[in-house]
Amino acid sequence: MAEENNTPTAAEPEQAPQGAQFSVQRIYTRDISFETPNSPGIFQKEWKPEVKLDIDTRTSEIEANLYEVVLSVTVTAMLGEDTAFLCEVQQAGIFALGEMPDQNKAHTLGSFCPNMLFPYAREAVSNLVNRGTFPPLNLAPVNFDAIFAAYMQKRAEQGGATDTPQQLDS
Repeated sequence: MAEENNTPTAAEPEQAPQGAQFSVQRIYTRDISFETPNSPGIFQKEWKPEVKLDIDTRTSEIEANLYEVVLSVTVTAMLGEDTAFLCEVQQAGIFALGEMPDQNKAHTLGSFCPNMLFPYAREAVSNLVNRGTFPPLNLAPVNFDAIFAAYMQKRAEQGGATDTPQQLDS
């Protein structure tokens, strides 16, 4: 039985895959804030907070096929009527997208990119809460595909489903 050799040789250069191209140019913290408006008194209260999470994404085109995606995460912890802390993180990335259909581009910018940014934002929130000497806060994973699908459904109902998302609200 003869063995097949499928490795490319110098005479047969490997072909680059055809299709859409995507690359991360940079991931960075755009803005960050942590407030404890009721300290030090808040530390004397029993820790049973009501935690509210707000997530927002914003996309802007920097130049042809180069986009900034900003994931804004706001966490508010309340003890009754008192704010224990307010944590705001804007995690951003610059992404290069090759030529691709508008629908694919919208999904990449509205779901895939925020999904890449979320672990960085989650870590920043966790670190800020820890530095505020509050008990650990671990944010659960977010289903950006579902958020994006809801956004696109809303856009379709309004008659603009093919637009690249400029803002996604959860």
